Amino acid sequence: MAKAQDPFFVGWGKTPKGLKQFLLVVTCTFLLGFAIVAYAVSSTQTDTGSGSFMGPASAVGILSNDPYPVLHVIESPDYERGDVILLSGGGKRGVFDRVVGLDGAIVRVGGNRLKRGKLNGLQLRGGMRGLREVDNPDETFEIETEQLGRWKLTGEINDGKCLGGAMRPGTGLAHKACANLCLIGDVPPVFVSSGPVEGSEFLLMADAAGRPVTNKILDFTATYVEMNGDIERRGDMLVFKISSETIRLAR
Repeated sequence: MAKAQDPFFVGWGKTPKGLKQFLLVVTCTFLLGFAIVAYAVSSTQTDTGSGSFMGPASAVGILSNDPYPVLHVIESPDYERGDVILLSGGGKRGVFDRVVGLDGAIVRVGGNRLKRGKLNGLQLRGGMRGLREVDNPDETFEIETEQLGRWKLTGEINDGKCLGGAMRPGTGLAHKACANLCLIGDVPPVFVSSGPVEGSEFLLMADAAGRPVTNKILDFTATYVEMNGDIERRGDMLVFKISSETIRLAR
């Protein structure tokens, strides 16, 4: 009697019955393995958080251009009185060109709201619908300032627009190139502290003299770093005034 031959598969032919069970086991094993690897990789990634576009918003407030344009809210249907809003333009651009001569003025702003935790942002509409001075404001208030001393912080440098929800993930190395393009375009830079400072983990960045930061920070964006600087409270916002020479990769 002839010995039974082992099943042999040829691409253009039908799969032998004896191989079907083997192929099913191999396929399921590969799919399960890929699922385990995908879960393991994704679990190591930074949570993108709840930052997002939240639709149209508007506010009236005091404009401050130093070190970057922000609005201290007086009244708004979308924000609380005293909230500080980081202002940005369309794309990867800031709004320095739109706020010339308006520092300290009361203005009305409108655009798309960005929010991540306690960080508030607004991508301004174009023209007068996005930003215009209020001639006869009904009320105003004085922005209180307080020097909080010198601090050494660890955390991550990001742009305030994408961090607020305009881009996902908005943090981490996957976001580095995007963050740098935004910062080159004068979008306000934000330091995300690994521990809260006076109740906030988001600090608007400035150089040691309180002016816009230099491009030296671009080498350190979206990485875990440590740096020294003076912190100043301006209303409901913290400003971290740093010297780029103090930035180091954190261990």
